[in-house]
Amino acid sequence: MEERNPEEMAEKPSVKIGLFTDSHFAEKSRWRDRFYRQSKRKLRTCIDRFNDLEVDFVVNLGDLIDAADSKQEELENLEMIVREFGRFRGPRHSVLGNHCLHSLRKREFLERVGGRDSGFYSFDFGGFHFVILDGCYRSDGVSYEEGNFDWTDSDIPLNQRKWLREDLGKDELPAIVFLHQRLDGSDRYSVAGAKEVRRILEESKRVRAVFQGHSHENDYRKIGGIHYVTLRAMVEGSGEENNSYGVLEIFGENAMQLKGFGKQVSRDLG
Repeated sequence: MEERNPEEMAEKPSVKIGLFTDSHFAEKSRWRDRFYRQSKRKLRTCIDRFNDLEVDFVVNLGDLIDAADSKQEELENLEMIVREFGRFRGPRHSVLGNHCLHSLRKREFLERVGGRDSGFYSFDFGGFHFVILDGCYRSDGVSYEEGNFDWTDSDIPLNQRKWLREDLGKDELPAIVFLHQRLDGSDRYSVAGAKEVRRILEESKRVRAVFQGHSHENDYRKIGGIHYVTLRAMVEGSGEENNSYGVLEIFGENAMQLKGFGKQVSRDLG
């Protein structure tokens, strides 16, 4: 990645966005290196940082909660973690993740995290266009609802692709995309139609970057002139030293920087 001029780096960003993913909060014991209960404390630290830095809005990139023994327990876990998320003093956006829908319907989840009636939408802010995508569909086009899916089978269905193409064709503001499942590969962590969705993004000539989660790892690729940044999961590892989140600072149409905290890698996206 290109290094930017120090004077350019000193500029005040026009937009600051808080990002975190895969908190997987649940009141249950650890599994492997996932410390589910600790995500509530980790998110509190994360939100405190976002408030201190006065970010413009926050995007949760999915899997806010993990599976529980019953739907009622999942709703209780969701209420607890949303209470922490709600401490942010500004707009909040939540991408749908597969674990959020183990026992819940999309409507049940969305109405509790922000009151929206759709998992995909777009909005403008600070001279940029932001797109939230919903990859929680099976490859046959059926929406994830109450565990009717295998997490390795995900896609952006045709009607959403049509919406995306039309949405990106409305004006020329530079655009940034957020989703849970990945768009930069062809393995089980990527949506089945990743290549076709990337083609829509590239043909729009508007999209500068895509931010995603799901695979729990720090990762980066640049495909067709677009940055694909995968954030590390918050749930991985015990203690504050293993927290993971970032602040995306946008300096201009082609100048961005992701500042990582904890285990999140910082990236210059010039």
